[in-house]
Amino acid sequence: MGAKMNAISLDATDCRILTVLQNEGRISNLDLAERISLSPSACLRRLRLLEEQGVIERYRACLNREALGLELEAFVQVSMRNDQENWHERFATAVREWPEVVAAFVVTGESHYLLRVLAHSLKHYSDFVLSKLYKAPGVMDIRSNIVLQTLKEDSGVPVTLTPTGAPSDVRSRA
Repeated sequence: MGAKMNAISLDATDCRILTVLQNEGRISNLDLAERISLSPSACLRRLRLLEEQGVIERYRACLNREALGLELEAFVQVSMRNDQENWHERFATAVREWPEVVAAFVVTGESHYLLRVLAHSLKHYSDFVLSKLYKAPGVMDIRSNIVLQTLKEDSGVPVTLTPTGAPSDVRSRA
């Protein structure tokens, strides 16, 4: 979400490492090495290289929002009045301070932003919209889409080789 990076060329072993880690982030290096048929030292070298190159940004736990009482999920389109000075910067700063907003995107189309919002209840969501979102500087229109059912949700990234099936550059591998 910052500056654009050049894509890193991955080989099949890198792809297998990344696929396993996206599903089992706490797997030990020994188990990971066994799963992808590498020695533990070679596996660890590759893993460290993927971290250094920024392919692996961080490790985190996936929490069950419903177990934490966050029963309402909404996707919210926000349109802004762009006649106010620094409207984008001011709104972006406000969004980052709201814990209810778990993802925010600048988008094309009829609105300026798309927010993913989690709330404990309809009342909590309503309070968020009325006391925070509508009061944000420059907000002109809000359109909410309440999620009724999630068909697919995966925070992972598809890990594949280049379209030719081979890495596009050559680099030393363990």
